[in-house]
Amino acid sequence: METAKYRHDLPFSRGGAFLSDGGLETTLIFHDGIELPHFASFVLLSSSEGRRQLLRYYTRYLDIARSHGTGFILDTATWRANADWGAKLGYVAEALDQVNRDAVHLLRELRAEYERPQAPIVLSGAIGPRGDGYKAGQMSADEAEDYHTAQVAAFAGSEADMVAAYTLTNIDEAIGIARAARKHQMPCAISFTVETDGRLVTGRSLQQAVETVDAATEGYPHHYMINCAHPSHFEGSLDQNRAWVRRIGGIRANASAKSHAELDDSETLDAGDVRDLAQRYRALTGRMPHLRILGGCCGTDHRHIAAICEACLPPAALSA
Repeated sequence: METAKYRHDLPFSRGGAFLSDGGLETTLIFHDGIELPHFASFVLLSSSEGRRQLLRYYTRYLDIARSHGTGFILDTATWRANADWGAKLGYVAEALDQVNRDAVHLLRELRAEYERPQAPIVLSGAIGPRGDGYKAGQMSADEAEDYHTAQVAAFAGSEADMVAAYTLTNIDEAIGIARAARKHQMPCAISFTVETDGRLVTGRSLQQAVETVDAATEGYPHHYMINCAHPSHFEGSLDQNRAWVRRIGGIRANASAKSHAELDDSETLDAGDVRDLAQRYRALTGRMPHLRILGGCCGTDHRHIAAICEACLPPAALSA
């Protein structure tokens, strides 16, 4: 069916629940047996078989959303598709620009197949940190804006509806990405990751992160998210009565309650307790009715998202 472009009228702004996928890279590596150098899933876009593998991955989640009649956020496989990580994999600037555009094009096919009038699908250009998602970055906000502008510009020149920056540990990098998005008139989401104490690796709190980015960008991010951390690491700091907490519009948690250091050192995948994770999401949505986007991160797969969906959303199968 023909789809609309939502760039300046994101459907979740009007309410409703939206699912997203789980841990893309961990699923491909540990469940599908696919080699991803430097944890970079965008390399799969270079071959027809790789694109088929990505499409198979996404359809598992889209089928869950369809069965519940809920919207979906389709994030591109471009978390590593920036200059530093691209260079490690032999990609020059022009090739990376094409990769980011191709990633959006791939998702257009899925949106055309799965979108329904009451279940919109948003195409989101995924951006990752310049460095390691578990370590503190060292860029200033100006440096981050300059660095991430190329990837944001690629998405702005595509059919992406928005950009979303994941696993950010540094407030200045978040500010720079938000500024780059504003420069290119792209709605953006900023997603931080925290340690087991609920704070960024720099020691800053989530409250400081959200409020500082908002102050530096005149509140430009459409919403904030938390990803790549287990709910037990951050749920205690989310008081729904605080204004900054109401800026958090989505959760993409890890399956495992282990620390980032423990996960980094592990050679096996910890899928955690699926039921417990779903119940924690249920508790969070009960306390935070403004949460719109529910998905997963490292260690989660379609089983986790199905359980979260069943715990938090009523079943409402759509007609074809």
